[in-house]
Amino acid sequence: MASAGDYESQRRVPVPPSKPFLKSLRTNLKETFFPDDPFKQFKNQPTPRKLLLGLHYFVPILEWAPRYTFDFFKADLIAGITIASLAVPQGISYANLASIPPIIGLYSSFVPPLIYAMLGSSRDLAVGTVAVASLLISSMLGKVVSPTNDPKEYVQLVFTATFFAGLFQASLGILRLGIMVDFLSHATIVGFMGGAATIVCLQQLKGILGLVHFTHETDIVSVMRSVFGQIHQWRWESAVLGCCFLFFLLLTRYFSKRKAAFFWINAMAPLTSVILGSLLVYLTHAEKHGVQVIGHLKKGLNPPSASDLAFQSPHLMAAIKTGIIIGIIGLAEGIAVGRTFAMFKNYHIDGNKEMIAFGMMNIAGSCTSCYLTAGPFSRTAVNFNAGSQSAVSNIVMATAVMFTLLFLTPLFHYTPLVVLSSIIIAAMLGLLDYEAAIHLWKIDKFDFFICLGAYLGVVLGSVEIGLIIAITVSLLRIILFVARPRTIVLGNIPNSGIYTSMDQYPVANNVPGILILQIDAPIYFANASYLRERISRWIYEEEGRLKSAGESSLHYVILDLSAVGSIDTSGISMLEELLKNVDGKDLQLALANPRSEVMKKLDKSKLIDKIGQGWIFLTVGEAVSACNFLLHTCKTTRVVQDNNV
Repeated sequence: MASAGDYESQRRVPVPPSKPFLKSLRTNLKETFFPDDPFKQFKNQPTPRKLLLGLHYFVPILEWAPRYTFDFFKADLIAGITIASLAVPQGISYANLASIPPIIGLYSSFVPPLIYAMLGSSRDLAVGTVAVASLLISSMLGKVVSPTNDPKEYVQLVFTATFFAGLFQASLGILRLGIMVDFLSHATIVGFMGGAATIVCLQQLKGILGLVHFTHETDIVSVMRSVFGQIHQWRWESAVLGCCFLFFLLLTRYFSKRKAAFFWINAMAPLTSVILGSLLVYLTHAEKHGVQVIGHLKKGLNPPSASDLAFQSPHLMAAIKTGIIIGIIGLAEGIAVGRTFAMFKNYHIDGNKEMIAFGMMNIAGSCTSCYLTAGPFSRTAVNFNAGSQSAVSNIVMATAVMFTLLFLTPLFHYTPLVVLSSIIIAAMLGLLDYEAAIHLWKIDKFDFFICLGAYLGVVLGSVEIGLIIAITVSLLRIILFVARPRTIVLGNIPNSGIYTSMDQYPVANNVPGILILQIDAPIYFANASYLRERISRWIYEEEGRLKSAGESSLHYVILDLSAVGSIDTSGISMLEELLKNVDGKDLQLALANPRSEVMKKLDKSKLIDKIGQGWIFLTVGEAVSACNFLLHTCKTTRVVQDNNV
């Protein structure tokens, strides 16, 4: 057979110069952990300037505060007061959901927002307690310590779990391991949040129906059994009151969605419900007729709680486990919400800075009688719509909460628990994003089933099971993408030099005597065996097709490696075995457009010599031209030989 070197127009594919190992390792580590290149601002700067830039990096408020204007403050003042009106009832409600004293919910809207305002990089994120984390705390820690029988130890474990959540979050940010949060895909979060919202709503039937005893389990079967097993204890007064306030909250949301200018109606609705509910109970003495109320809330700012961190508790591992899980959920929700609203205003937030900010505010919170805080979507949306310009809105909110703690807590004595349940249900219904699920079904069925698996895992099992299912299925999908990469048969678009997928472009034609395959992923140990078998099957199927069609036999196999960014030793071994198989069938293997890293490995393994430098091409078009030239040359040679005979 003629050599590819006889094809004169071929351009050689060079082997890139090799880099020293340490330099290559440093480059790879930099790309892995510092893709945003945070050190570029320090280059060629004097030492005092470097120190100032470093301080700005870790404490962003020092960077933007000098540019802050009075106009910004007016906007942040309105936004801060608006979200404070939401923070107070939500803080009390979510604390009730976490089975901790309501006052802790108010404490958690005071210290953490101040910390975030100094360290956070989002201008719109409103810090506060979140329902899903509150449910997780109640369901996980409630299994080891009863919040009713031993409330002091339970609260200590909640503070301890919050401390470890903050420690975990800050560690991820400092070590630049934000990639771990990316394993929670959009489909996973939609399903998990939807399932958690469903369970939270069902749990609130306890407050709506005025039940005293209720299950601590979170699966739908246990909750329904607890609800319908106590029909004789349902309080119609509580149910009527709850349905009325729920209708009011949903109605205000409907109007605010119809017209964006009415956002404040929805924002003020929870506090309005609390005020109206408290007045109604106070005037009618409804607490004497089965309507449960919050009761006494002590005045004063957050007491220190560092001494309450239960590092010596026999349940420490349960607190650590809970802390890590709620830490991941808090990060995933908070960063996703922050990036969403940053996109609207065309600015960037640093994920690693956010992790450090979240971690530090939860560590500080655990030492000041707060439990886990993050960036809830509902509060951030209100903050955004209210015209927030910076993190000062969080400072304004914290100031308003401080005023409430110092002077207004006695006013919440008559607040009915049923109103808090209505507030939680109204907030959770917003997390049931069925439109996103329908969108997933239309775009990617696999993503939809990941979403459905997470949802059913939470609803039928528990929040932990749902989270495990969601992460496991997401990781399984990643493994399948890596272990089973696509191989595509390429064909020629008529009257052009373009070679593309024959599935995508039915007009593309096979090139007689040549099989062109594109490998669509890096070649690693995880997929090397599969690729060897799949390419061999492609060759077998092509030979069968040509034989049945009566066309000319197969002579060349071209592998398009343009999408193969890297290859390991298992991949090199696969190519060596493939070369032997192809040679055994009297076929010729050619490579097209191998990337820099692939060429280095091919050169070091001497595989270039085995394939032949002349059979490595810059483009698929050049490879096909060379093969066609050689086929034509061979045919011409055979014709001449036959004529001579």
